[in-house]
Amino acid sequence: MADPAIYGTVITTEDSPSVSSFAFVIHSDTAGVKRGQFVSVKTTEGTAIATISNIFKTNKYFESAGSVREYSKTTEMYTAFPIKEWEYTVAETKLLGVYTKDGSLQRASFPPSPGIEVTEVDLQMLNRFLGLDQERGIDLGEIQQHDLRAKFNLTKMIQKHMAILAISGAGKSYATAVFMEELLLRDPKQGRIALFVVDNHGEYISFADDSDFKDKVKIINGEDVRISVRNTTEKVFASLLPEMSPVQVRELGKILHQLRNEKHSFEMKDVVDAIKISEDIKKVSKDALTGWLSELENMEIFSQDDYPGYENLLEQGKMIILNLRNVLDLKRKQLIVRQFSQKFFNLRREGKVPPYLEIIEEAHNFCPEGAKSSEALSRHIIELLAREGRKFYANLCLISQRPVQLSTTALSQCNTQIILRITNPYDLDHIKKSSEAISQSTLDIVNSLKVGEGLIIGEAVNYPVFVKIRKRKSKESHGTKLEDYAIIWDKKSNNLASGKEFL
Repeated sequence: MADPAIYGTVITTEDSPSVSSFAFVIHSDTAGVKRGQFVSVKTTEGTAIATISNIFKTNKYFESAGSVREYSKTTEMYTAFPIKEWEYTVAETKLLGVYTKDGSLQRASFPPSPGIEVTEVDLQMLNRFLGLDQERGIDLGEIQQHDLRAKFNLTKMIQKHMAILAISGAGKSYATAVFMEELLLRDPKQGRIALFVVDNHGEYISFADDSDFKDKVKIINGEDVRISVRNTTEKVFASLLPEMSPVQVRELGKILHQLRNEKHSFEMKDVVDAIKISEDIKKVSKDALTGWLSELENMEIFSQDDYPGYENLLEQGKMIILNLRNVLDLKRKQLIVRQFSQKFFNLRREGKVPPYLEIIEEAHNFCPEGAKSSEALSRHIIELLAREGRKFYANLCLISQRPVQLSTTALSQCNTQIILRITNPYDLDHIKKSSEAISQSTLDIVNSLKVGEGLIIGEAVNYPVFVKIRKRKSKESHGTKLEDYAIIWDKKSNNLASGKEFL
């Protein structure tokens, strides 16, 4: 085994070396030292592992602004002083832990000594240190700055829920697709779960056209979803119609009970007609109830029977995609998501469906922070899943480009987070408040990540780690890659000129 590369030497600063940090002079700019990289150093306790939080250059000559100004007036500073010899590069690190001489991992209780060499970290030790699972793990790519696969244990990753957060265009949908591939291609002997995906813009429907995945994917179009009126309680209707008084809720409940006793199935029109002919309901309440229920009827989602049937949808190693691309009304979208989430969770609690992961794109639309209940129809069930789902192996993955608009209750329960580039300070602050595992110095790096680079923190990994997301194996959906605006306009002009519709 080759000797580890030597990166530099620990130095004394005002605050270090300490049990939490140290700085070292980098021997050469070509040493390959980069921010976010892991390094190791020997201490009296064993081998300490640290991560580089910052790198800066300094030069003794330029420390005094007055001297620089005066010498610049009279002489050529670069020939008068050995300026190049005075320049050096310093790396600041955060000390994460120590592998003691007996092989156990502990917090550092004694700092490294000034003058000790800082070296590259042994990859086997780093793999163990981070808690990666190279044999059975979910392969998301490569640990940045290291030749080490970013494979995370499935159970640790999802058992306490997860979130994927990034600004638009930073690669969160791409990273999500890679994650889905890993779950769908997983060997049955390694353990598989069922997948339910709320696809707001049809970004993942291309899985159904891919030869490697099409047999494992079923698409349900949101515009085809129907909710049985018979199976909808008055309390559900009340949550959709917040103007209803308690008395009106009770009256509606009586009508629904009456219809269930009289008919095997019925539609919204039957409910409205029953209210109109009822002699027990006052005219004011009749007019209000018939008006509100007629509005719900116009949503064209309530019907005699549920579609689809839910009991046989979820299968281990397979994925259900709820395609909401053609559903434009947000309230209808929320109602559909609530229906699916509630049905699957109830079935899972009864042991009628396998363990599953519910992946929700643009989760801030379905579980918004601070919105009225009437404008957040699916929030209650999503927060319930976040709080109690893991007890029943019903897990969540929330995806959002606006974390600050996402329910803190739900986000705080996502104990694994994949964070790609985020620049909004309010979103960054919201993430920091919802996760104890992330520090301000780590968030500062998130601000400058490139597309396809992400930070993984929380339950899936022992320490925050930066990852380069691997290349997709599946097709990308049509329309996920943006064309040049001028090209798009030319296509529109040509289509209009030829009498074709522009898509």
